[in-house]
Amino acid sequence: MTNRLLGCGISCLAAALLVTAAPPPAARAEPVGELLTRLQGLYQQAEEATETYNAAEVALKARRADEERLTTALGKARSALDSERVTAGRLAREQYQGARGGGLSPYLRMLLSGDPQQALDQRRLAAREGARRAGVVARLERDRRQAGTLADAARKALGAQQDLAARQKEARQEVTGRLKEVERLLASLTPAELAGLGSREAAVTAGAQRTLLDSGRLPARTTPPTAAGDAALRYATAQIGKPYVWGAEGPASFDCSGLTSQAWEHAGRSIPRTSQEQWARLPRIPLDRLRPGDLVVYFPKATHVALYIGDGKVIQAPRPGAKVKVSPIAANPLLGAVRPDPDGTPLARFTPPPLPEPEAGRATEAGDDAGYDADGEPAAAADSAASATSAR
Repeated sequence: MTNRLLGCGISCLAAALLVTAAPPPAARAEPVGELLTRLQGLYQQAEEATETYNAAEVALKARRADEERLTTALGKARSALDSERVTAGRLAREQYQGARGGGLSPYLRMLLSGDPQQALDQRRLAAREGARRAGVVARLERDRRQAGTLADAARKALGAQQDLAARQKEARQEVTGRLKEVERLLASLTPAELAGLGSREAAVTAGAQRTLLDSGRLPARTTPPTAAGDAALRYATAQIGKPYVWGAEGPASFDCSGLTSQAWEHAGRSIPRTSQEQWARLPRIPLDRLRPGDLVVYFPKATHVALYIGDGKVIQAPRPGAKVKVSPIAANPLLGAVRPDPDGTPLARFTPPPLPEPEAGRATEAGDDAGYDADGEPAAAADSAASATSAR
């Protein structure tokens, strides 16, 4: 039951409950506004934990690559060290055998030699051999230090990996815990409460969208994107209707930043994986300069992100249990916008990609947070559920 509830947006949850055989839970006195705030807070906390999980995954991949690089370098350093040790051992044996044989110093051999030139040649050879032995000793010491440094770095990289894996595990537990809270809350609501939540959410979003449009903060008209922005937009459009799954970056499902990072990856430009890093590292732009393909970031901690398509709308992977869809730009509290290709040149001509049409007779509500997806506009389900509830 709760899995089915998570498979809907708030606006279609009432319809899901109406078709169940179990009797509805007893109504309670908690106002719809407080229920909506609590539910949205749980979703936001789950998404914040999701982005923490994603950040740990990115860092963990980098650490794994570092550890592999260090392990390879350490193996080479140890092989070189072993080779120098063999050479040093051979030289030590030769020196020991020479000493036991009563060998004389090159200087004494020169004094006792009847051929001064031969003595000088022997001295040069001895000096060269001494330099070679000194070089072996120096390389031995250098390789020993390098192997020790690399071993320390490899141990630290492994420790960092373990710390990141622990952080990722905590984030995973945080996400699943918040989503279970969502399941419990939704399962405890009556159809009337669910219908009220859908209506309240749609009204809040519609009001926020009207306020934003009336403020003049958005562009007066949609300007053409760059070629890369157009490619990112078309990729995102093709994902409409695919499910939100936290930590996913396609091709079958996405979370919010998985969708935006993959859209731009397919446009030929790599951007950070998480919404926080996208906000922190990409150039920021004012809302009145938005063009299709730009990224719109939400919430004070930059825990949600969507891709602007023009006309005051975005494509987003909204939250767990929902689908990639078109929504009003004000569906969530705005933080700002960033541009992945500030150096790009806008196209001379631009034809927006076609968007999936809602089912016949189901006009998309201007303020519906859910927008619409390949299955049609879900607000109508909430309207039907509300009507059925009131008819009882």
